Amino acid sequence: MDPKTQARFAARARIVKALAHPTRLFLVDQLARREICVCKLTEMVGADISTVSKHLSILKAAGIVADEKRGNQVFYSLSCPCLLDLFDCVESALKTTAQKQLALVK
Repeated sequence: MDPKTQARFAARARIVKALAHPTRLFLVDQLARREICVCKLTEMVGADISTVSKHLSILKAAGIVADEKRGNQVFYSLSCPCLLDLFDCVESALKTTAQKQLALVK
């Protein structure tokens, strides 16, 4: 693999790794609906603000979410709505796997 190809796949891996946590997937799902302040996201996740902020910073570093400070609050929004297509694909894979498993017990 040449260096340019390797760099491209490494960049893709960083994005996939950023999504590879249930809390971060939940945050992306919620931010797909609307922008939300970090205080509300903290309530929704049920974790302390430092934990949620760490998850959001990982997503932001990967270019998945954006933030905007308004007064003393920080609002987050989804930067890449195309990720929702990935979620649809994941759901399809889950259904296919479940159907195959079910067929084994019939």
